[in-house]
Amino acid sequence: MAPVALFIPAILAHLVVLHSAEYSAEEPAKLCPVHFCSSSAGNISFPFKRREDPPECGLFTVDCSVPTRTTVQLKEGGYWYEFQGPLSTTFFINDKDLADHLEKNHCIDGVLDDLSLPRASPIPEVSLFTHTLTLFKCSTTLDKNSFPQLNDACRDASHTYYVASSYSSLPSSPPPGCATIQVPILPSPPQPITLSSLTAEFSLEVEARKCYQCRERKGECLVEYGKYKCTTREKVLIAGDTQLKLKLGLGIGLGFSTLLAICIFLLLLCKQKRSGLCYRHPSCLLFLLERVNPKHQIVEAFLRSYGQLQAQRHSYSEVKKMTNSFKEKLGQGGYGAVYKGKLKDGRLVAVKVLTKLKGDGEEFMNEVAAISRTSHVNIVSLLGYCFEHSKGALIYEFMPNGSLEKFIFDASTPKNDHHHLGWETLDQISLGIARGLEYLHRGCNTRILHFDIKPHNILLSEKFTPKISDFGLAKICNMNESIVSMLGARGTAGYIAPEVFSRNFGKVSHKSDVYSYGMMLSEMVGGRRNIDIEVENTSEIYFPHWIYQRLERNAELGLRSVTNEEDKERARKMIIVSLWCIQTDPSNRPAMKEVIDMLEGSVDSLQIPPKPYLSSPPKSQADSSTTLVSIQ
Repeated sequence: MAPVALFIPAILAHLVVLHSAEYSAEEPAKLCPVHFCSSSAGNISFPFKRREDPPECGLFTVDCSVPTRTTVQLKEGGYWYEFQGPLSTTFFINDKDLADHLEKNHCIDGVLDDLSLPRASPIPEVSLFTHTLTLFKCSTTLDKNSFPQLNDACRDASHTYYVASSYSSLPSSPPPGCATIQVPILPSPPQPITLSSLTAEFSLEVEARKCYQCRERKGECLVEYGKYKCTTREKVLIAGDTQLKLKLGLGIGLGFSTLLAICIFLLLLCKQKRSGLCYRHPSCLLFLLERVNPKHQIVEAFLRSYGQLQAQRHSYSEVKKMTNSFKEKLGQGGYGAVYKGKLKDGRLVAVKVLTKLKGDGEEFMNEVAAISRTSHVNIVSLLGYCFEHSKGALIYEFMPNGSLEKFIFDASTPKNDHHHLGWETLDQISLGIARGLEYLHRGCNTRILHFDIKPHNILLSEKFTPKISDFGLAKICNMNESIVSMLGARGTAGYIAPEVFSRNFGKVSHKSDVYSYGMMLSEMVGGRRNIDIEVENTSEIYFPHWIYQRLERNAELGLRSVTNEEDKERARKMIIVSLWCIQTDPSNRPAMKEVIDMLEGSVDSLQIPPKPYLSSPPKSQADSSTTLVSIQ
């Protein structure tokens, strides 16, 4: 054991060399150092900057001159909002002066113009989330016949301000002679929307994920000429001290050579049966190697940036204990396996163990980021998570009835014995999923696009309340964003909207989730996958085509378990809604709020939509695995 005792101090000594080189006192001073602002605001750093800082230091200016009233300007030349709490990922505006002003009159002295918030972050690397109301500021009076959905909100000396009666009736572009401004609004305003919904108290979320990664590399985040830039230490050294560069390189070389030597030495010891080192410290070598894993550092930086999450962080040993060493397996997917577990307070949980983090851990971070922003009866609750070296796990509330998939189609169950939930239950499940999606798109504090709606990702409680799960492919965006930019398609084949595959079909938006919902809804109705290569009649391979033809001819639908007129109406309503949702053109699809209205309304009021496809998709799309497809 003596050689080991000599080697361990050696490796630690060289790691100290690396550490001291990394944090050398000779490091050039930063252009935008972190500054203390006030006791309420705390420290100021990118994407925030002080009034006296250079413009490249941040996007949003903070006035620290009055310690008792710290304010932030979210748009150049706009209103200075008073806020509470430190400037972290989420902070709260609570402006008493603004509240008094709004109470008196909304249109005096151009208040609405001053309040205008940015429609989105000035740069894509920083996201900005809050609830806003779109107002149309018009220099002329609008013709009510041409714009019936716009209501006169108020007038000042030279302009009239209009507001849409609802979110769904918002025009895609401003009327002639009008400009749009975004003003803060209550999270769930009463309908119809009026200026009484304006608020001086609202939450704001600002996230700069790329900057977290930049800081992990000891870099500095800047905005130069309207673009994000990460100035790393390596770039500074190229133009700076060559001697320091040499020292750093020498330290890294010595450190890694010693690390390699100790690794080889430990591996040789492990081969000797009499050596107890490997049994006492089996993970020490893995720990040393993963400490320098950039993927691990990115995820840790992300978790730190979120501060105190509602979901509790657990160690891997705790996860192992709560699952009784992963004794009871509930399911398996491409991400890993799901196990049944129990928390210390006795609550049952489902533990999703991630066998491998994809990319830079995007799916793990997406799941934590998306679900931590939600609270809805039809969204699964994230109770905890684990991230320890290469091991990751997500801990959800336990759903006794599992996924919707096994109640719609189960390959292990003969079709004659297949259990049918009943049309009333299916109707309530479809309505619950629609409400959950509408909440993600419109109701929570950000807009969340799921991008993987399918029966497998719908969990059912003891009373068959549906809950949307698996947010690994979700995209979080500004509430004002109607169009989403994507580098590649995401989702499961058979449920992916056409525009996600090819921009020739339109722009990717919340309507892409509507399409996936429609495909799933038609499977709920048919009790079979939309593409069934086992049917004898080739015209019945693609279920939406087959059901549309029968609907068009007002023929008998031929669905299982339809025993009375009420069931028949429920089935017909779900079919019509599903066909509207899977329209090829995204603009022809309803928003989820309209889907809810259709499901809650009478079937007699529903019109049969146009045929959704010109031809059936290829059979290869029947594959239910999650895929990522590049878009050129």
